[in-house]
Amino acid sequence: MASQEYHRGEMDIHGQKATWDGFITGSTWGSLITIMVVGYATLAIAIGLNWMVALGLMAILGFGAGLFLNLGGRWMATVVVMIGLALVVQAFIWLFGVLL
Repeated sequence: MASQEYHRGEMDIHGQKATWDGFITGSTWGSLITIMVVGYATLAIAIGLNWMVALGLMAILGFGAGLFLNLGGRWMATVVVMIGLALVVQAFIWLFGVLL
């Protein structure tokens, strides 16, 4: 038998609430990043839209979703970093295209 009996309603739930809030925030961020990456690839590769237009559309989607879901400044900074990363990747693609 257990050394202590269970008493309903005596547990502090602050830790559980923080864990749940973190899970929801992580799921939201992960889902939005996945949607943006797949959307960019779909627009630029599958549909053949200019990469800069596709990047602009996904940036608008990212900023709009961040404002709508009230994700804060960290999300906006993440979108800016993703835009910068996409520009660096496109610069490398252009550079290797020129060299080959």
